[in-house]
Amino acid sequence: MGIVPLAKALELAQEYDLDLVEVAANARPPVCKLMDYGKFKYESAMKAREARKNQAHTVIKEMKLRPKIDPHDYDTKKGHVVRFLKQGDKVKITIMFRGREQSRPELGYRLLQRLAEDVQDLGFVESNPKQDGRNMIMVLGPHKKKTEAMAEARQAQEARKADAKANPGKSQNAAETENAVETEVSAEAPAEASAEA
Repeated sequence: MGIVPLAKALELAQEYDLDLVEVAANARPPVCKLMDYGKFKYESAMKAREARKNQAHTVIKEMKLRPKIDPHDYDTKKGHVVRFLKQGDKVKITIMFRGREQSRPELGYRLLQRLAEDVQDLGFVESNPKQDGRNMIMVLGPHKKKTEAMAEARQAQEARKADAKANPGKSQNAAETENAVETEVSAEAPAEASAEA
């Protein structure tokens, strides 16, 4: 409509049963729109909610280890770290030293280096190992962003649902068991044939 005096703009708003809303206050002259203010507030709130829904919160997970950890326990802890990195979360690895172990920080350093090498395809060392009192701390960051990991998880879940719909009544475990039974039967059949001959 161009530049209109304030009184005229208010008159137009009343005529069309709309509100006069200032859009850009810093502009000279200020920019205003004729609109339903309630509807505008509702739409902007919905846009903000959608933006928050797609936004991913970065979470730092913590994993605590001891310098003299058992190999099986190490594998278990490494499995947790792998899962966290696949989910797109950062992982803070803490090595806890007790008693005389504090005089051997190289044990903790080697353990952290080994863990970083084991998960290098999923994450990278964001903060190098450093001594913090009785503990040694290292932070691993994921290669994938949280949003990418969430999208992949959603796709995998949808694929599982589609597979479940395609094969109703047959769970994944039942299918695996059936395949294993078929393998055992086929392996035993030639042995019986040779015994009869």
